[in-house]
Amino acid sequence: MYFLSAEEERYVQRGLLPQARRQPVADELRGWNWPQPPLRPMYAAPLGVYEIAGKYCPTGRDVFLRRVQQIDAAPNLGMREGRLFHQLIAGLFTDAKRLIYAHGAACQAALDALFRLPLPEPDGGRLAPTERDHLLVRMEVLRAFEARRIIERVEAVLAQHAYVGADALAALALPATVEVRLSGRFIGLSEHLAADAIAFSHMLVLDAKFGPREPFHKLTTTGYALAIESLFETPVDVGCIVYVRFMGGRVLVERDFHLIDDELRQMFLEERDDKMRLVAEEIDPGLPATCPRTCTYLATCHPSGQHVAAVARDEALPAKRRGATSIPAAVGA
Repeated sequence: MYFLSAEEERYVQRGLLPQARRQPVADELRGWNWPQPPLRPMYAAPLGVYEIAGKYCPTGRDVFLRRVQQIDAAPNLGMREGRLFHQLIAGLFTDAKRLIYAHGAACQAALDALFRLPLPEPDGGRLAPTERDHLLVRMEVLRAFEARRIIERVEAVLAQHAYVGADALAALALPATVEVRLSGRFIGLSEHLAADAIAFSHMLVLDAKFGPREPFHKLTTTGYALAIESLFETPVDVGCIVYVRFMGGRVLVERDFHLIDDELRQMFLEERDDKMRLVAEEIDPGLPATCPRTCTYLATCHPSGQHVAAVARDEALPAKRRGATSIPAAVGA
């Protein structure tokens, strides 16, 4: 999921990075400028990147309910599936590197164990039997897909470098680091952030999504980029949203590469300040005009179920009237 094809490498190296150098980010919007506005937070209410970037509730009332009212909502099916998929991919990457370090250049046979890596256990108490079986099938498909990709990457490096050591083999074949823990304290975020993956060779932030595309997804990579810059004082100019879906027993992958430019940074900081204000001043932003059916706080905001008619009306509108935003086609798969 998190390593690039040769074509994607060229696109990042010869396309996006030179473009970033031609249109440099304003220094006041770099994470290392955290002691000064606009990076310096106005409120002492640290939030996670997902709370700021996840604009699934248009007014941010989900953050108010969670942080101010202390109301916990059970994750929906999509969130539970996504959590298990992320866990599976991270486990495959980590186990592959462990086997490489244990066996070095003779790791090829040992890597076959990736196909038998135990699957994360779904929460059977919250899933119907048919949902659980469907999820297990998807995880098996994802495990086989990712295991094959990892082994192919290792074999390609071994075929090219006769005397490669274990550390170099792991770095060349699997250059991404998964579940990277970061502190966002300098920019007013949680001290316990976790980026899906970072390719430090390109300073490329990657985030995997298993649901529909949303225009605000790029705020996720932007938040992590700002946190990295605040910690290491190294520019992070490129992000990638990895969209994964399943079709006919296959895994389909689209990667949306993008510059983490001034506009995205300003949008993230404005969203951060707005939501931190909601929490610090305990402001209820109220209900949006329509609420998505997948919102985990639907029953809290609409205890009598009157939301159904409003949502149905919204779904009947053409995409353009709902303010849909087109997203550039991904490069490579």
